[in-house]
Amino acid sequence: MRTVSFVERVALEFSGNLFPHAMCLGDADNDGLNELVVGDTSGRLSVYKGDGRSPCLSSSSLGMITCVGIGDVFNQGKNFVVSVSGEGLCHVFFLPWLSNPAQDAPAAEETPQPTAIRPTLQQHIPANTKVLLISDIDGDGRCELVVGYTDRVVRALRWEAGAGDCPENPVGHFVQLKKWLLEGQVDSLSTNPRVDGSPELMVSQPGCGYATLLCNWEPGHPNSNWESEASSVSSEAQMRDVIPHQTSARIQNKNVSTHLIANIRQGDMQGEAVKSGLFALCTLDGTLKLMGPDSLLWSVQVDHQLFALAKLDVTSDGSEEVVACAWDGQTYIIDRRRNVVRFHFDENVCTFCADPEDTARVRELVTELLYGPARAPPLGDKSDVPASAPSSQPSERDA
Repeated sequence: MRTVSFVERVALEFSGNLFPHAMCLGDADNDGLNELVVGDTSGRLSVYKGDGRSPCLSSSSLGMITCVGIGDVFNQGKNFVVSVSGEGLCHVFFLPWLSNPAQDAPAAEETPQPTAIRPTLQQHIPANTKVLLISDIDGDGRCELVVGYTDRVVRALRWEAGAGDCPENPVGHFVQLKKWLLEGQVDSLSTNPRVDGSPELMVSQPGCGYATLLCNWEPGHPNSNWESEASSVSSEAQMRDVIPHQTSARIQNKNVSTHLIANIRQGDMQGEAVKSGLFALCTLDGTLKLMGPDSLLWSVQVDHQLFALAKLDVTSDGSEEVVACAWDGQTYIIDRRRNVVRFHFDENVCTFCADPEDTARVRELVTELLYGPARAPPLGDKSDVPASAPSSQPSERDA
């Protein structure tokens, strides 16, 4: 195992406490570049652009934010920012095209104040939210909003548009497509392509397990009355479309939390077409596994509590490496050959995400460590890479 140090970094000005899924990277303003979106427990949502150390946009009074996401949740061909609170407040934002404050502001100017933004939509959904996913889960070409809850429930929602619906002024509401009840706590949601290319909804389960959720609703099934739905659907029916899986024949600790990330691309060793459909799992007891559709590709055991996963093609070979982060800041990058590179954040970490687009500096360092300097690709213009927030203030984004 080799160690790498990322010297270049941006320390962001942020105070507050975060839930593990309340930070994400994505193209929030539809300009082709990624922004960092952070939501805290006091109900403040902050958007960071480029190398700016302070947020350029913010919104407050959003409840105790437990998870945020970026995606085309309205199916209008544009990205939106979604914030969901533990109380069940769902806020959706359509952001204006942002300039880079680090480039626009004079060097001697004081820290600019963020521009206040208002949500374009607010809707109540069932409370006790934990994690969300914006993705096409049934193969119809439209994105759904999938929400995981602390009471072992997963719900699939879809936007039902009304007359005059547009990004700046959405008209309509979210309706529920399906509700699943699982045996264990839900810590991660992801989609993975089947052999025929259709998406499969996966959810992590304790003990390094996972479950696949069947998305078999019929047209006209959506239900926006949460209370009547809960009383009319039995627990047996909610669990019927949940297919549990274990990744090992030996008995594992059923109380250890598990995290999952799917749709990991892996190129063939002989240069054949890039394969997808792989997924990785990690646990708090230090287990990290890469799985195929029906087999274990490799397993790694470390002496750190792994709580977050990401995927990055850091070697520029068409294969995505698995990135796993531990509470104490130890972070591992592992390729398909089970080569491992490790780096360490300076502080304990409470939430972690990674940007798959801007990895030039990481790609150079990791490729040289694994394969030698001859394989190192040329540097790009950007160096935004994994982002993490320490468990103490302020939060930090390392590059």
